[in-house]
Amino acid sequence: MIKKSYTFDDVALVPQFNNILSRTEPNLETWLTRDRKIAMPLLASNMDTVIGESLAEVLLTNGSIPIFHRFTDFKKQAEWVERFKDKTFISCGLQSSKLEEVHQLLEMGALGVCIDVAHGHSNRMFKVIEEFKKRHPDKDVIAGNVCTAMAYHDLVNAGADAVKVGVGPGAACTTRMVTGFGVPQFSAIYECARIAEKLRIPLIADGGIRTSRDVVLALAAGASSVMLGKLFALTLDSAAIKRPMAADSSRLEAKYRGQASEDFQTDYYGALKEKTVAEGVDFWGPVEKSAQQLIDLLLGGLRSGMTYGGSNSIKELQRKAEFVEVSALYMNESMPRKED
Repeated sequence: MIKKSYTFDDVALVPQFNNILSRTEPNLETWLTRDRKIAMPLLASNMDTVIGESLAEVLLTNGSIPIFHRFTDFKKQAEWVERFKDKTFISCGLQSSKLEEVHQLLEMGALGVCIDVAHGHSNRMFKVIEEFKKRHPDKDVIAGNVCTAMAYHDLVNAGADAVKVGVGPGAACTTRMVTGFGVPQFSAIYECARIAEKLRIPLIADGGIRTSRDVVLALAAGASSVMLGKLFALTLDSAAIKRPMAADSSRLEAKYRGQASEDFQTDYYGALKEKTVAEGVDFWGPVEKSAQQLIDLLLGGLRSGMTYGGSNSIKELQRKAEFVEVSALYMNESMPRKED
């Protein structure tokens, strides 16, 4: 039997009775990890063309927490931890040779670590989570990425304080096209959230977010927060390389790339690893706004969505959420149509 799964474009939310007096009323506070709250549910992807010190400052100002990427040397990561002591997460993979450095960064004051690999449902991941929790029981461990309820359950059992959900939905990711594996993002969130309700460990929806509509759907489906890559990369505050646009030198464009892209791997590793192929791309996109403007736009849409859901909080939005399956014609009907 083939199970049916859904993307964000395949579903819609049914409006609920509303007693919210103003769109400014909803409380956007949410859980990042088991014991740690943030004031709003937006996170920046821990990618080299996304998160840097400028964007970290904007996130902290808005009550979020930066998660710095791992694709630089120990000295630079130590600088980040020193500057944002007790305010930031760091990242790592599963390489044994690098883990001791991560332990040092945690001891220097990082809040926790995001163990970040493309396919996080593995025995090696379990062991690394267990090692971090044993040596640093007071630090948070975010683990991912996964896209099934069983994988979510197994990472929580290993000791994860939050789990990143999403395999293949990112704007610069080609994993699904290369390998044939990956679950549509809405269904991945929804299925993992059914287990998260019982285990009470937050899940982070990572990838596939294009507009505030997708943010609302991801949170209503059960995510505690959403992680944005391309959207933050194409802001003035991102760590992406920027240059004047060829067609209009008064405007900027930024380079966004997947960490599994050939462009990134050639830069970072010197060449693609033997017997592997790229599972990501790189591209340039227009820089239209600051990170603050993006946050304001997305949170404004979220607050509006919460009033349609009759919800004062993200938990209430999830509790009241009623989804319907829609066809492609729904999206056509929902768009502005000047020529009709």
